[in-house]
Amino acid sequence: MSQVTVTLPDGSSRSVAAGTPVRGVAEGISPRLAEAALAAVVDEKLVDLSFPLEKDARVRIVTDKSPEALSLYRHSTAHLLAAAVTNLFPGTQCGIGPATDDGFFYDFIVERPFVPEDLEAIERKMKELAQQDLAFERQRWPREEAKAFFATRGEPLKVQLIDEKTKGQAEVSCYTIKDKETFIDFCVGPHVPSTGKLKAFKLLNTSNAYWKGESNNAPMQRVYGTAFLSDKDLKAYLTQVEEARKRDHRKVGRELGLFMFHPLAPGSAFWLDKGTTLYRTLANYMRDVLFPAGYVEVKTPLVYNKALWERSGHWKHYRQNMFLIESEGETMSMKPMNCPGHFLTYASQVHSYRDLPVRYHEQTPLHRNEASGVLSGLTRVRQFSQDDAHCFVTPDQIGEEVERLIRLVQRVYGDFDLPYTAKLSTRPDEFLGEVATWDRAEAELKTALDRAGMEYSINERDGAFYGPKIDFDVTDAIGRKWQCATIQLDYGQPENFDLKYIGADNTEHRPVVIHRAILGSFERFIAILIEHYAGAFPLWLAPVQAIVLPIADRHLAYGASVRDRLRAAGLRVVLDERQEKVNYKIREAQLQKVPYMLVIGDREVTEGTVSIRTRSGGDQGANTIDAFTAAARDEIANKGRLPAAA
Repeated sequence: MSQVTVTLPDGSSRSVAAGTPVRGVAEGISPRLAEAALAAVVDEKLVDLSFPLEKDARVRIVTDKSPEALSLYRHSTAHLLAAAVTNLFPGTQCGIGPATDDGFFYDFIVERPFVPEDLEAIERKMKELAQQDLAFERQRWPREEAKAFFATRGEPLKVQLIDEKTKGQAEVSCYTIKDKETFIDFCVGPHVPSTGKLKAFKLLNTSNAYWKGESNNAPMQRVYGTAFLSDKDLKAYLTQVEEARKRDHRKVGRELGLFMFHPLAPGSAFWLDKGTTLYRTLANYMRDVLFPAGYVEVKTPLVYNKALWERSGHWKHYRQNMFLIESEGETMSMKPMNCPGHFLTYASQVHSYRDLPVRYHEQTPLHRNEASGVLSGLTRVRQFSQDDAHCFVTPDQIGEEVERLIRLVQRVYGDFDLPYTAKLSTRPDEFLGEVATWDRAEAELKTALDRAGMEYSINERDGAFYGPKIDFDVTDAIGRKWQCATIQLDYGQPENFDLKYIGADNTEHRPVVIHRAILGSFERFIAILIEHYAGAFPLWLAPVQAIVLPIADRHLAYGASVRDRLRAAGLRVVLDERQEKVNYKIREAQLQKVPYMLVIGDREVTEGTVSIRTRSGGDQGANTIDAFTAAARDEIANKGRLPAAA
């Protein structure tokens, strides 16, 4: 029998018989490694332990310490979920069941929606199957035989997936748990060796879904779950989930009177008075950050003729997400993004290289026709606004401009006390332009990140087709990551829109566009902030910064004068005039998470002071109105951080 050479991560090599499964390599290294083995990476491809080695290869055994392990666990647990569901609910049709960043889900067509008791029964069945330590087995089936098998079982969705994903293939990959009577699924894998490896998992909830996410397709039930490599990690995550439930922006936003939704305007928030104040505060904060940095604010139309979107490419690639309007025989669309309007604005004037960079900032509403099934509070809406900007630069200005943008991101996230990380996405397999241009652009982005002192990871081949990009993830108070800021280089649209500037040589040149947003959409960022702060906004952001609480009616007049003096000083202050006991008023103010409560009684009226309480620190004693005003303004100016020592 011929031999093949296996090269291990430490550079050592060994010879095994051709056709030896990867499991045999693990066994040859040590019994302990064989027991811990979950899968393997063979020549950079993740495979099952049963994968046969037919040629010389680099092999790395995957254990629970490997970076691939968690996703592998979760994908396998999704199959375990499907096996439990099909055993408990015969006749169920299985859709797809991928791993996700937080766990996994699986979609099913069932006779009735799942109820909480169903989830409990399904989870019990999953644990039973796990305890039986049943093998995951990969089988190669002739393509037509597999289609016929799933058709006979009444699973047309699997037949459709095989048709779509295996064109031109003679065989397809299927996985069983124990045997095809217990569970079988069309899947490319890989999976852990057996169900006994899966111990730390939990089903979370269900939701309505549609096959392939399209509302005109079959309705489905999506079951969400999570899985971890240890019970400790699972418990920590479930604690985080419970904390997230308490902080849910939909719940907290309703309790604080920030916004509402109505079925007559699906996916569009109604901003109430306090929510509007918060929204305006954020919008003006971004203006205060950007105007000194050389940005100008523009307002472009909300509705454009389809010819604009044909030119930009959105009509071909994005039309299904656009709200269309018929007007006087012409097809128009609400704008889903600001970019094309900024291109028209730039092209309306002649620009010299001395004018560049040109930086347009805009906050007008955008509309995207999201499917109703994916709408979710403020995080997925149909109407929103962005802290959107486009910077038009010469090619040799890219590095400096990107560095400026990174420093803006650092400043903004620092003001919100949001830790962040960056990732650089490089040239994808399909791209516009020349390789040399991409190489130069990627080098410019790396240099800018280094100069700004940013640590970053590389997302190989994950750039947009028109240029590389830097994305930023923020981490909230309970450890969840949210992608927010993005900086994207674009060489394609300046060509599409024939954008120009006059260079130092007095000839026309093509600018580069940098698309950038820091907060992203105001709606989504407000959702993040609500959950990050659990509704207890820092003073500078709080819609109501202080509330005046008279103890009795005789203190109302003085209370009104205190309110008016603080408002004149620029603070957002209200007066609680209700005929309620002061302790009740204090509790109400705390529930509304008002930063400062100013209690007024006989002594405060006589001495011209206020008795100060904070929402978390309780009684702070009495002080003059001027002293409170000065302290509050300092706190606002410093965004809640302690001022630097003199």
